[in-house]
Amino acid sequence: MSFMRPEARAALWRWREVLVGVATLAIGLWWALTTIGLLQWLGYVVLVLAAAILAAGLQRARFRAGSGGPGVVRVDEGQVAYFGPLTGGVVAMGDLSTLKLDPRSRPAHWLLSQPGQPELAIPLTAEGAEALFDAFATLPGIRTEHMLAQMRRPSDQVVVIWQKPQTAASHLRLH
Repeated sequence: MSFMRPEARAALWRWREVLVGVATLAIGLWWALTTIGLLQWLGYVVLVLAAAILAAGLQRARFRAGSGGPGVVRVDEGQVAYFGPLTGGVVAMGDLSTLKLDPRSRPAHWLLSQPGQPELAIPLTAEGAEALFDAFATLPGIRTEHMLAQMRRPSDQVVVIWQKPQTAASHLRLH
C-alpha cells in the first residue's frame, strides 16, 4: 500500500536528480559554514559536486516528457532500438546523420535518420525514452539547451536538432 498519490510520486521521480543535488548542496553548505578544518574544505568540494549534480539533473528533468506513450525504447552499446505497436527499428548512434523533432505528432516524436534506412520515429513519451538523453549527448557538437528549448516550444514544423558534420574530404573535388 502506498501513501503517496501516483502523480506526486511521478513528479518526485522526474526531478530525482535535482532533489539529490539539493540534498548534497545542503550537506555541503552545512559543512562549509558550520565546521572548521578539513571538513570545512570538504564542504566546499561537496558544493561544487552539488552544483554539477543540479545542472545535470535540471537538464534531465526537462528532457523527460512524460510516460505512457506507445512503444518501448532501449539504448544498448551505442544503438537505439524502438519497438512500437505499428513500427520499430534500430539506429546505430555512430551512423546517425540527422536528429529531428516532430512536434506536429501527438505525442511529439524524435526522428532519427541514417543513410540508406527509413527514418525511425520515436515518441517522446515512449517507455524508456529518458535513456535517449544520454545517447543524444554523445553526438558531436549537439547543443543540449537548444534541444531542450525546442521540446517545450510549440511549433507546426519539424525542427532539426542535430546534423552530422560534413568532413572536409567530402567537399574536395578533382574537377
